[in-house]
Order: sequence, then C-alpha cells, then structure tokens
Amino acid sequence: MGEAAAQEKPGWRKVLAALRHRKTGYMLLFGFAAGLPYALLLGTLYAWLSDAEVDLETMGVFSLIGLSYAFKFLWSPALDRVDIPGLKLLGKRKQWMVTAQLLLGAILVILSMLDPVSQLGWFSLLAGIGAFASATQDVVIDAWRVDVADETATIDILSTVYQMGYRIAALVGGALALFLAERTSWPTVYLIMGAILLFVGFLGLFAPDTNAKDLKDAQDAKGEDPYGLREAGQVNPRTRMIALIGVGALWGWALITVGVFMVRSLANDPDARPDSVAFISTMGPLVVVATVVIPALIAAWIVQQEKRGTNLLNAPKPAASSLERAGDHLYRALVLPLVEFVGRMGWSLVLILALVLTYRITDAVWGTFAYPFYLGELNYSKDEVAIASKFFGVGAVVFGLALGGYLLTVLGRMMTLTLGALLAALTNLLYADLAIGGFRMAAVSDFIGFTWAVEQFGGDQRLAKLMVTIGAENLAVGIAGAAFVAWLSSIVARGYSAVQYALLSSLTMLVGTLGRGALGKMIEEQSYYDVFILTTLIGFVAVALCLIEWVRVARLGKDSGMDEVALKNA
Repeated sequence: MGEAAAQEKPGWRKVLAALRHRKTGYMLLFGFAAGLPYALLLGTLYAWLSDAEVDLETMGVFSLIGLSYAFKFLWSPALDRVDIPGLKLLGKRKQWMVTAQLLLGAILVILSMLDPVSQLGWFSLLAGIGAFASATQDVVIDAWRVDVADETATIDILSTVYQMGYRIAALVGGALALFLAERTSWPTVYLIMGAILLFVGFLGLFAPDTNAKDLKDAQDAKGEDPYGLREAGQVNPRTRMIALIGVGALWGWALITVGVFMVRSLANDPDARPDSVAFISTMGPLVVVATVVIPALIAAWIVQQEKRGTNLLNAPKPAASSLERAGDHLYRALVLPLVEFVGRMGWSLVLILALVLTYRITDAVWGTFAYPFYLGELNYSKDEVAIASKFFGVGAVVFGLALGGYLLTVLGRMMTLTLGALLAALTNLLYADLAIGGFRMAAVSDFIGFTWAVEQFGGDQRLAKLMVTIGAENLAVGIAGAAFVAWLSSIVARGYSAVQYALLSSLTMLVGTLGRGALGKMIEEQSYYDVFILTTLIGFVAVALCLIEWVRVARLGKDSGMDEVALKNA
C-alpha cells in the first residue's frame, strides 16, 4: 500500500513527465494558434482601423464578429460528425484544426494586402470569415484536448498548457503587434502573423489525433447502425424523430436569428443596422433558453423513456430509406450528445450549469470596464496601464496558470477549483480598495518592497499599487482558469466533446455578455466600489457551488459522471 501510494503520489516528477510528452507540446502550439487570431481580429485590428481613420460606428460593427465565439456551439454538432472530403484520414479533429489554421493564415495574409478604407467591404467579409474559422478552431481544439488526454498527458496539464499558449498568443498578437506596427506597418504585421499561422498549420499535420480511418473501419464492422440506435431496447425512431425536430427547430431558429443579425449589422447603410445592445439584452436570453434549457428538457424526456422502458424497440428495425439514415445521422450529431450528458449527469446537471454560469462571471462581466476604470476613474496614463496590464499582468496570468497546473497535480482538481474561485472572488476587494483611494494596496506594495523596485525603473508608488492589484488578480485568474478548464474538460464525454464543451464554454461567455449592461448602469448610478463588492458576493456563490460539487464527486465517485482517468486527479 505504501509503495503504491508513493508511486501514485503527485508532484513535480509527474508534472515534468507530462510536460515532456509530445501531446503537451502540441497543446501549447494549438493554444497559441487559438489565441493569436482572437487577439488580431477582436483587438489589434481596431488599432489598425483607428490609424486608417475608420469611423467609430464602423468599428463598432466590426466588434460584432465576436458573436462567432459566443455562439460557436450552434455549428459544433457538424464538427463532431462531418468529415472534410479528402482530409478525413488526417484525423477526426486534426482535419478541422489544420484546415482552420491554414485558412486563418491565408486570411491574415490577404488582409495585409487590402486597404481598410477603400476596400472596407472585402476587409469586413474576410474578418468575419476569420472569426468564424477561429471559433471553429476553438471548438475542435477543445474536443482534441479531451480526446487525446491520458494518464501521462492528463486533462489537467493539457488544459493548463493550452491556456498558457493562448495567453502568450494574446501578448504576441497584442503588445508585440503594436510594437512592430510602430516600427514597420500594419500590413507587415498581419503578413508576419499570417505566416506564423500557416507554419502552425503545417506543424499540426504531424500532431497525434483520433484516427478517422480507424473510426470508419469500426463503423463499417458494425454495419449501417454503428451506434446501435435501431437495436432492440433503444428508443423507437418515431420518438427520436420528435426529439430531433424539436431540438433541430430550436437550434435552427437560433442559428438563423444570429446569422441574420450579423448580416444586417454589416450592411453598408448605417440606418439599416440593428441595435446590438438591444439584440443581446433581449434575444440573448431567448437563444440560451432555445439552445440549452429546452433541448436539455427534451434530452431528459428521452432519458426517462429509456429508464421507464416506454417507446422502445422490441426488435431491431434497420433503416428502410436514405431519409431514415439521414435522420439517424442528425440525431447522433445534435440530440445524442445532449441525451448522453443529461443521462450521465442526471439532476447533477442543475448544479453543473449553475457552477458554469457563476464561476467566471466576476471577471467576465467586469473585464469590459477595466480600461474605463483605469483611465477614466483612476486617471492612469495609457503607458502606465499598458505596463501594468499588458506586460506585468500577462506575466502574472502565465505564472498563475503554471501554479494552477501544479496545484491541480498536487492538491487535486476539486480543491484547486474551489481555491481558484475563492481567490478570484477576494481579489475584487483589492479593486474596491483602489476605487476609494488604494491606501491599503499602497501599504501592501510598500511592505513587500515592490514600490521600491518599481521606483528603480522610473515608476512611483501610484503605479506600483496598480501593478500589485492587477498582478494579484491575474495570478488568481490564472489559477482559477487552469482549474475551471480542467474541470469542464473532465465532465464532457469523449466522442461528444465538441458539442458538450462548446455548449458549456459558450454559456460562460454569454452570461458575461448579458450582464454587462446591468453592470454598466450600476456603475453610472452608484460607484465602482459598489460593483466590486457585488462581484465579490457573486464570487462567493461560485465558491459555495464548488464545495457542493466537490462533495458530490467525492461521494459518487464513478457515478459522478467523470471517467476513471478524470477521477484520479479530482
């Protein structure tokens, strides 16, 4: 017992073994590939448009391409089941990742050849396609991480390394891009970044993956119904068709609604563009209900049919037509991932969704108002904010991710998840102190000697207390982020990971988007101090939910819905 425990005891050896693994290296590369286009298309691009003197209204329209990331789950079922002709032998996930990376690289190169003023139409079209390809790549990379994780390259380490790559890409696509643009030109910057992504796509060809050929051979060996949907004891086709029509109609409505909104928003006539704030505040909740809440209830209905033994096939019933086979395929792509998730989690799904909705909401909601707070409320200069937030802050996040990855290995996933939630909540109190003068943060900075260090480089106590605050928050964000992505990855099922993970991660982003309007109004009517107290309290709700989830996993073990590999580090 003692020897076995010693061998299983987590620590630096286990971390180092995981970091030397080939999959870990590719995870860092893919994290970088995911973060770079996001930084370039939803951040740095506006600096280029500003230099080109494009009007603010048009830039506001450009920001709507970010909806591709919020609603990426709408086309995730296709990524789980559809193969790209001629490329499926690359691998189930890799065929989509490499294609997206090469397409993104080509788009950035083409953008470098366009004038954002005289060729604005083409510019916006390519940026929109790029955002769609980038969001698609995110879905597949998340699924790849779940699919290839093993006992050496664990889901915890892969999740942490992915985020480190993502953060490094944000620095390259943000601060470094601005630095290069100041010394060269924007077309040169986007040409360089496009070449980097093309090179990443080439390297991705050699990454490990779930082999599509092996999957196809296994399906051929099982016949026309490889998933057993038409075997005795399965839900009958008529009941499945009702579920498919219901979920398909709801997801189709959401996809069309969002698509029409984005097309109208990119119209040349400003008067024809819809109100984006009104759309998000009114239609956003409806999209969530239509794509998550009601489909989950439909999936629960299917699960109940199976448990009660009603509406089941008494004997095998092979598909009699191509239409029935197409219906089976759509059911496997769209409904079965939801049925699997609801069936595996049961009533625990309510707890899981509550935790997903609250865990990152504090930084997701408040992050939009960070620059107005630094520049407007506290009157810091742009240079001071860049130093504190972009350079020192990113370094703190990366260090937090590394620390979070180690804590996941040493303390376990649930303890690290809870610790991350607690730290993320408490760091809002640091900003509350800044909002009323920052005297406590200044005293902390003086006490630890950080003020003296900043003064040696030409700074002062005022800059030092901002850097300490941002550094502490980003350290907590890194730990919480590493734990949260690892936990999310552990509760989705291999084979359905694209749809399930995309749904959960999109919920996190959507809730932050929906809450910003109310938070902005609260800032105007009350103060930043009150907002930070509120976000702290919201953070404590997430802490409580983490504790409940921790107890659930500990009590249920294998019945908690996690696989054995995930449970070993829970």
